[in-house]
Amino acid sequence: MSKRNAGRRGRPRKRRSAATAASGATETAPEPAAAPIAASRPRGTGGPGGGRAGRGARDASIATPDRARRDPGGVGERPQAPWHPWPFSELLIFVGAIGSLVGFATGATATLFASLGAVLLGTLEFTIREQRTGYRSHAALLSAVPTALLHGGVALGLYALGARGAVLVIAPLVADVPVFWLLYRYLRAQFEDARRERLFELRRR
Repeated sequence: MSKRNAGRRGRPRKRRSAATAASGATETAPEPAAAPIAASRPRGTGGPGGGRAGRGARDASIATPDRARRDPGGVGERPQAPWHPWPFSELLIFVGAIGSLVGFATGATATLFASLGAVLLGTLEFTIREQRTGYRSHAALLSAVPTALLHGGVALGLYALGARGAVLVIAPLVADVPVFWLLYRYLRAQFEDARRERLFELRRR
C-alpha cells in the first residue's frame, strides 16, 4: 500500500513541477527589446546654435537688395511722421477728397483748387518721407508733380504770348520729357542709396 500510495503521490508532483516550470518559463521569458527610435533632424539645425543660425540665414536672405526690388511693398517698419500718432496727412487727404467732390459738384472753383491742394500736400508728405528713408519708392510720382507744374507754367506762358492750337500741347511736352527723366533718375538713385542703408540697419538688428 505504501508503494502504491507513493507512486500515486509521485506522479502528480512530477506533473505539477513540469507545469510550474513551463509557466515560470513563460512568465520569466525576456521580452524583445524595443529598438531605439532615432529622431531625425534636418542637417544644420541640431545643437543650441542651430536654430539661431537658421533664423539668421533666413533673415539675411529676406533682407537682400534683389528681394527688396521685387517686393512692391516697403521694407521694415513704416517711417513715422513727426506728429505721430496723429494722422494729419491722412486726414488732409480725406478732407481734400471730400472738398474736391463738393467743389466739382457745386462749381466752386476756389473750393475745388483748395481741396486739390490739400490732397496734394497730404500725398507729398508721406511719399517724400517713405522715399527719403528707403521704405518705398515714389520716384515716378515725385517726378510727375514738378513736371506737371512746369507743363502748366509753360502752357500759360505760351497762351499769354498768343500761342493757340497744337502749339499749346506739343511745346510743353518738349520741356516735360527731359525734366521728368532727369528727376526720375535722380530720385531713383537717391532711393537706392537710402534702401541700402535701410537694409544694412535691418541686418545689424
